Amino acid sequence: CDLAAAYDAAVRAVRHVRERRSPAFLHLTTVRLMGHAGSDVEQAYRTQREIRADLERDPLVRTAELLVEAGQRTPEELLRMYESEREHVLRLALETTRSARLGSAKEVMEPIAPRKPELIAKISPMAAPAPERDKAFAGVLPEHDKPMTLSQAINRTLADALAVYPEMTVFGEDVAKKGGVYGVTRGLQKRFGGGRVFDTLLDEQAILGLALGAGVSGLLPVPEIQYLAYLHNALDQIRGEAATLSFFSRGSYTNPMVVRVAGYAYQKGFGGHFHNDNAVGALRDIPGLVIASPARPDDAAAMLRTCLAAARTSGSVSVFLEPIALYHTRDLFEEGDGGWLAPYAPPGRWPETHVPIGRARSYGDGCDLTIVTFGNGVRMSLRAAVRLTQEGYGCRVLDLRWLAPLPMDDVLRAAELTGNVLIADETRHTGGVSEGIMAELVDAGFTGKLARVTSSDSFIPLGGAAEHVLLSEAEIEQAARKLLG
Repeated sequence: CDLAAAYDAAVRAVRHVRERRSPAFLHLTTVRLMGHAGSDVEQAYRTQREIRADLERDPLVRTAELLVEAGQRTPEELLRMYESEREHVLRLALETTRSARLGSAKEVMEPIAPRKPELIAKISPMAAPAPERDKAFAGVLPEHDKPMTLSQAINRTLADALAVYPEMTVFGEDVAKKGGVYGVTRGLQKRFGGGRVFDTLLDEQAILGLALGAGVSGLLPVPEIQYLAYLHNALDQIRGEAATLSFFSRGSYTNPMVVRVAGYAYQKGFGGHFHNDNAVGALRDIPGLVIASPARPDDAAAMLRTCLAAARTSGSVSVFLEPIALYHTRDLFEEGDGGWLAPYAPPGRWPETHVPIGRARSYGDGCDLTIVTFGNGVRMSLRAAVRLTQEGYGCRVLDLRWLAPLPMDDVLRAAELTGNVLIADETRHTGGVSEGIMAELVDAGFTGKLARVTSSDSFIPLGGAAEHVLLSEAEIEQAARKLLG
């Protein structure tokens, strides 16, 4: 409440820090004038003596007294300044009351997700000039390499993005020299330096807090959350900050970021709730948040480029959910078939392989059954579909790819082609993805047969016990047979 005393204390604190090389805490006390809100009548719980004492310590009045005592201003000058500012504020308030009111839900929601699909499609295929790409990849371009796993495709896409976006940074727990728990960011710090690829504290709130500050400051942050279960510790950094900034500022400010998260279950020999989490409900109810869920290497590369372009052009906040169990998967149907590998597309093909936000991917052209799925469910459903096809059933598998916004136009189209829809959802029965799909299909007037199989409403236990609560390939096949009659 005393500006001069506060300044003197701050000077002493700075001197202490500089001379002793140790921290100092600056403890300031002030007053709360008037109630917390219009409904908070402080006379109901504070005495008149307490209220008067606070008014006497009003920092504004005390500072005015300080200026008068120092001969810097006269009381009359300060009163004129005060009245002038008061009139200015009241005039602005009056002008605000005359401004147009929001008149529809569309107007209210307009700044939530201000995406520009055409611009995203234009920016997404951008690559660094050939000499810079050669340097980034030490002369071994990824498109000339062998077909890649999901992990390798994400790694090469991050490298390409770091080469083309000088404002992009990659950070998180152990992502730098170690390259992350699963090696997804291996080699990036060596190529792009510690200023752009670096380790953070073991604190998810600090990681996302850094991303918030970086995004609003003009950078393109790509933070990594080591496991999906860890994200819940700091979810309000996305829910209450990043995703709402554009809404509450009417688009004047944004927190662009792409949050990479290793998630879902089915890891071999490494389990438990904190390393296998299939809960996405808390993410899916955040308005405007983009949730990407690639299953295959080629989709992961294209979708990551899309998310980065959306952040850069529209200030979008994206969560990029990477299925841990598919990181290093190579085969689809039998050992050695390489069916889950994919070549890395050269920049010349990026425009044609662009994946818009909210577009699904279809496999097969069967007319009997549509299996709608995502993540680990894609591989399980494709394997189940092959066995059903061998028995004479025509199946198609639709990979959602995006959990928010859901690609419902593609889902409805695929559903109407067969009239039978099975949703294979590896998340939980309650609060999972399948609930939203079923509701959307019903709302759209789909009248065909509809069923779903999901994981149980359970945390994921250690070891083989996890198989009791997680969606299985056999359950998908069994449910499909039941639906087909």
